Amino acid sequence: MKNKKYITLGFASVTIAISIIFSANLFAKTTDHTKKEASRLEALAKFTKVISIVEQYNVDDVTIEELMDKALQGMMSNLDAHSNFLTQKDYKRLKVQTDGEFGGLGITVGVRDGALTVIAPIEGTPADEAGLKSGDIILKINEESTLNMTIDEAVSIMRGKVGDPIEITIVRKGEAKPIPINIVRGIITIESVYTKTIGKDILYVRVTSFDKKVVEDVMKAINTKKAMTKGIILDLRNNPGGLLDQAVGLVDLFVDEGDIVSQKGRKESDNQVYKAKKSNTVTDVPLVVLVNGGSASASEIVSGALQDHKRGVILGENTFGKGSVQVVLPITKEEAIKLTIARYYLPSGRTIQAVGVKPDIEVQPGEVTERENGFSIKEADLKKHLEEELVKVNGHDKNKDEKSKKAEKDKAKKDIITQEQLYKDIQLKESVDIMKALIIVKG
Repeated sequence: MKNKKYITLGFASVTIAISIIFSANLFAKTTDHTKKEASRLEALAKFTKVISIVEQYNVDDVTIEELMDKALQGMMSNLDAHSNFLTQKDYKRLKVQTDGEFGGLGITVGVRDGALTVIAPIEGTPADEAGLKSGDIILKINEESTLNMTIDEAVSIMRGKVGDPIEITIVRKGEAKPIPINIVRGIITIESVYTKTIGKDILYVRVTSFDKKVVEDVMKAINTKKAMTKGIILDLRNNPGGLLDQAVGLVDLFVDEGDIVSQKGRKESDNQVYKAKKSNTVTDVPLVVLVNGGSASASEIVSGALQDHKRGVILGENTFGKGSVQVVLPITKEEAIKLTIARYYLPSGRTIQAVGVKPDIEVQPGEVTERENGFSIKEADLKKHLEEELVKVNGHDKNKDEKSKKAEKDKAKKDIITQEQLYKDIQLKESVDIMKALIIVKG
């Protein structure tokens, strides 16, 4: 009985102790919550007070609506380079951009070290033809300075009526002073994928941006040339990115298992892992991927994932370093915020943000220097000369035949990369040389 009494008392003591601990934890949580709420109210009171003082004493008459918009813009732009408040006008422009064609210059811009920087000009657009390059810092748009200008503000100024001129003043590495560049706005339509052949057995695939048809177009190109292809060169230079699912799908064409990319945010619901599926893989031939400072976002996911899986050789220059996820969240029917909610991580766990992807083989852009003996006569030149002399002697006009052959050659050249073109692009030339070695090793 005595033991039972002690046991009962023991149980009672434990119960009281647990109750005290639980009450203490609950009290601590309540206190923490109360402190947090008090801190929030204090911060909001400070904000309201500042708004009230500015509205009352500012030299210019500014409405409360204007002050709130400015406050929101300041708050969002100070979070990171890619978050911002979208006014009615900005939100409308964003919808136009995502819907399809628009009048503009054809460049993708980002903020690097606080400066508005060209990530890449889109191939074949007015900006590309005017000579804008990846890495150019935009100092002024028309006469307006870009200092403290958000990306969306800059984009909205650069967009406009097709046919209207605009002047962009840039700072370029290696140039002594700023360069003004005049561009005429055009309709921006992008051909995201095009292919050519190099020699008899190398397929060259150029992806200029990641729109909704990239995976479909690349898969079609690979399957069409499958019989002759012993190696693929994937060119992602000056590719500013685009849709995440297309980047994942492109990697999946070459990798049959494992992680491709993961995104991690503050909330667990924002975390996601994208994996490769064997059923989606279409080829196992050697792969060389070309990148540079204009390769950003989705391009970095593709090149980084292929590098981590040791599926391809990455060649060129360090990529841009944009590895964050943005979503557009409406706050009214006509306004929204663009907010960074997560960051991308490659299969190895490394981040892209502000670091980029370092190539396996670093090659700077430029041309291959050729040395040729000016006095040598090539067999082809001599043969052509003799054929011309025979025409003179025989009186036979071969002009029609020659024109026909030339037309066929010109048509064929559109689908191939010539030796002359390779010598004008040292990065591409190096990638071809490496590919030839990989093909030999594979047998």
